[in-house]
Amino acid sequence: MKNLSKRATIARRLVLPVAAAAVVGVSSLTGVGAASAHVTANAPTVTQGGYGVVTLVVPNESDAAPTTSLRVILPGLKSARPEVMSGWKSVVTKKDDLVTEITWTAEPGSPGVPVGQFGQFSFSGGPFPEQETVALPTLQTYADGEKADWNQPTPADGTEPEKPAPTITLAAGGDGHGAHHAAAPEASTSMSQASLSTDSEDSAARWLGGIGLVVGALGTVFGVAALMVARRNGRGGNA
Repeated sequence: MKNLSKRATIARRLVLPVAAAAVVGVSSLTGVGAASAHVTANAPTVTQGGYGVVTLVVPNESDAAPTTSLRVILPGLKSARPEVMSGWKSVVTKKDDLVTEITWTAEPGSPGVPVGQFGQFSFSGGPFPEQETVALPTLQTYADGEKADWNQPTPADGTEPEKPAPTITLAAGGDGHGAHHAAAPEASTSMSQASLSTDSEDSAARWLGGIGLVVGALGTVFGVAALMVARRNGRGGNA
């Protein structure tokens, strides 16, 4: 009986860490889905007071309808030119000779941003404010009339709100006029790099979460097998 108890204790020590690893794997995979659901913005070429390309990454959170419209509020730019997108038309709104909004609308017959997918909406413009961060409140509209207003600021304590406004971080820049001239030829490269970075981070996180699940499952199987062996050995010892 003493040997059986000892073997059972060893088996439990094998099973518990493996079960914990499985839980971690599931949590990692779930966290990826939650983090990727928000509308976000990338601006790798934009500096404070300068020009560059901004890309909005827009996931479809609806279970039934495609995204058919997107409107972004801008901080009053002298220039803003949306990228040409097949199946979408764009409208630039100005006030006092400054661009204040860009609205993209899916054309008739276009699938928009289908359920379970995401779209990227880019524009080149500036000069951006000479500050470290700039919020770009965005209104996402679905084909069934549902709307998601991504306009909530992040509080000082860093707690993420339910509908955070997409925000870009701007590096300190020099000559903003020079950045304007450099922005146009580099637009395609910048958008490709932003897309690759987003996709790579999302894929890597999902792979890590999946690996955690596989390792946890295999470990649980081995732990159960060890427990069964311990029990059989205990029966043999009693005989």
